[in-house]
Amino acid sequence: MATAKEYGLGEFTFPRGWFMIGESAKISDKPQGVKFFGQELALYRGKQSGKVILLDAYCPHMGTHLARNSTSYVAQDGSVEGDSIRCPYHAWRFGPDGRCNHIPYSTGPIPPAAKVRAWKVEEHMGAVFVWHDPEGGEPDYAVPVIAEMSDPSWVPIAFDDLGIVNCHTQEIVDNITDVAHFGPVHGSITKYFENEFKGHVATQRMGGGHRTLTTADGPMLETEAVYTGPSILITKMTGTHDSYIFIAHTPVEDGSAYVWHGLMVKSPTGQAKYNEQDVEIARQYQSMALAAFAQDFEVWKHKKPCFKGLFVQGDGPFIKQRAWYRQFYNPRSQRDEILKSVDGIHLARGFEGKPAQAA
Repeated sequence: MATAKEYGLGEFTFPRGWFMIGESAKISDKPQGVKFFGQELALYRGKQSGKVILLDAYCPHMGTHLARNSTSYVAQDGSVEGDSIRCPYHAWRFGPDGRCNHIPYSTGPIPPAAKVRAWKVEEHMGAVFVWHDPEGGEPDYAVPVIAEMSDPSWVPIAFDDLGIVNCHTQEIVDNITDVAHFGPVHGSITKYFENEFKGHVATQRMGGGHRTLTTADGPMLETEAVYTGPSILITKMTGTHDSYIFIAHTPVEDGSAYVWHGLMVKSPTGQAKYNEQDVEIARQYQSMALAAFAQDFEVWKHKKPCFKGLFVQGDGPFIKQRAWYRQFYNPRSQRDEILKSVDGIHLARGFEGKPAQAA
């Protein structure tokens, strides 16, 4: 697998930011062993608070995995008590703060070292997000949320769990500036295309045809795709239907990522509150959007790493985008210097930006 070091991204192996780690509906008080950022983790929902809890997986007592066990009677009887979790080996219990709060067979004091890392997690839009920062800092931006989530005329988001893709996340993020792939891959006739970088946000604005998401005689597909941080992409689309595409990718190892795709659609039949027919149409449209995303996915699965592309006139601003992406792989103290030559609107040679009347 290609590594962050080989891409020259910076000091860190994994980037700073918010990352999706699961769907809310799939997380219960039955612990799950998951792996992100090269680390084994224990993920569960507390019985007392109902909140999602994420801990480092290995018990400091003897290194047992807190979640990957189904045969121990601790696991069979239910290892989550309140918001705490018991180790399946010797039943040491760890609270949601990661500290051991009970050793059933010991009358002595609990050692201060009897603790595991507790991660900062939040739930939004039916998904669970974790904050990852190699420097150990607090979040410096919020998880992006689609405002229409609370609008009853919009069919709620549904997620497609796409599993692991064995390519570095840099290859995925490259898509935000890749104007030239839209025709060959997606059958698009691009009318306008521009990128804008501002702080931790990268935006792509595009208008044109699309052989999967619209028809030859249908309305022009217009999109505004926004990366908020290094991994969460929300794209607003107008055309056949008003909709949002949600894509999240989270590093598993240095060189692989777990990927989710989702879609929500405004009532295709024009209802103030969506109905069953709207849901059926929305899921059909989601299948079309997923088919378009699968076209990119197939390329990523089989391409070799692009450490330094042979870029030509007409390619998008890959160099600007890769510089923007490096801010998440380096200390915060370097961010302003990295972004100095990046912030602003950038056009590919031969392409117009978004017209004023479309703004």
